[in-house]
Amino acid sequence: MDPLTLTTDRLLLRTVGPQDTDAVYDACQDPDIQRWTTIPSPYLRENAEAFTEQLVPDGWADGSMYTFGVFLHSGELAGMLGITMHALGMGEIGFWAAKQYRSNGYITEAVLTACRWAFVHAAVDRIEWRAEVGNHASRAVAERAGFTIEGTLRAATNNKGVRRDTWVGSLLPSDMGLPSTAPYLPARA
Repeated sequence: MDPLTLTTDRLLLRTVGPQDTDAVYDACQDPDIQRWTTIPSPYLRENAEAFTEQLVPDGWADGSMYTFGVFLHSGELAGMLGITMHALGMGEIGFWAAKQYRSNGYITEAVLTACRWAFVHAAVDRIEWRAEVGNHASRAVAERAGFTIEGTLRAATNNKGVRRDTWVGSLLPSDMGLPSTAPYLPARA
């Protein structure tokens, strides 16, 4: 799939490329991003180059990962969001916010926009959110975006060589008033 751009009243969600390497590198120097995500730590310039020049374009090209830089209309990088495809019709969303742009609702807005796009245009029927237990900021974004928190998975994330317990949640098209591409039969008690 070719990269595309999504817009909201406040944001521009677009792919990142070499022109964004400096902004990605600078944002990822934040200890909180390095602590709570699985990006390399320390985060080196070559990590940012590999991300913007290879990982992001390759993900779009083969349909394995749809990555959007979350930009303010003025051009500043406010965060990053990606939907990684794990199985037919199922993806996992991940995101971070640049330190100076937290607590403005930008990432929640971006999550809602990207999920709506994935449900309508990428034949996705389930988006999972996962975060290490204790990452309350990520969980707050997921909950504000309408994700159902499904539980805690023990030792489900390997972050920098350490197994960590992980919260998991999901968002379905029906949670946004959208149809699914496949029928859904919920469990009956």
